[in-house]
Amino acid sequence: MTSPLTIVGLGEAVFDVFPNQAVLGGTSLNVAVQAHQLLDPLGGRGVLLSRIGADDLGRRLQAEFQARALPLEYVQVDDTKPTGQVLVSFVDGAPRYEIVMDTAWDHLAYTDHELGLARACNAVSFGSMSQRHPTAHAATQAFLAEAQSALKIFDVNLRMDLFTAEILAEGCQAANLVKLNDEEIETVADLLELPAGQPQVRVAAMRERFDLEAVIFTRGEAGTTACTAAGWMEGAPARYPAAPNADSVGAGDACTAALLLGRLLGRDWPATLDLANRHAAYVASQPSATPVLPPEVWAGYGLGLV
Repeated sequence: MTSPLTIVGLGEAVFDVFPNQAVLGGTSLNVAVQAHQLLDPLGGRGVLLSRIGADDLGRRLQAEFQARALPLEYVQVDDTKPTGQVLVSFVDGAPRYEIVMDTAWDHLAYTDHELGLARACNAVSFGSMSQRHPTAHAATQAFLAEAQSALKIFDVNLRMDLFTAEILAEGCQAANLVKLNDEEIETVADLLELPAGQPQVRVAAMRERFDLEAVIFTRGEAGTTACTAAGWMEGAPARYPAAPNADSVGAGDACTAALLLGRLLGRDWPATLDLANRHAAYVASQPSATPVLPPEVWAGYGLGLV
């Protein structure tokens, strides 16, 4: 795969509202921002395809994207629906989320403008939560159908029961890669009626049933592993000193961006997983989901970032 590369974060754009601040967030936005940081030095870009409101938060999102030189041409503006919000709280250090319903990204449009991006992009990340509304679901599926040459990763997000067995199966069928964590596998496997067994057995059954290149299995501080046709591949866990007010929000999305980049650049699975672990660990060591990445995070990985 040659540069320039384009990775699309397809789905929700929100502000994560913490007890003391509101910061940019949403799985698709986080992936796009992190992918752009990785790709920009290589001449590529990360692109957010989403929808925001014509309100104060929407204007703030546009201003923050402009300040960081992030693409805005596929961020739609809705005159009637508000910009999305996710209310974040913490239980024993782990984030918990309350997602505000019926916001702008639920009404994502799909036109010839988005069709062009679908046909040109190299990779796309999409999730289950961002398809909770029929309009967004239809737009997502139309985009994926046209992105025939793109590497597609389906990021399972089991939030507030905003998922169904049909959406999970449809996502697995459309994807090359599926990513989920150790807290999600049992629910997903039960809904998809996969054989009973240990999590690793059920992950392997998912990969085989949907003919996936890999199922990515994230395990927090233990790092990320991948179930492939050649067997299980491990990445080396990584850790960085925690900054003041650090939180783990967005670490999984950083992992997704790095996974896509590693595979687009032809890295093998162990090297790709190492890269993903480093990216996720750094984001988990910082406050907010989209910190600016220091070059030393990527030293030794041959990505042209140092």
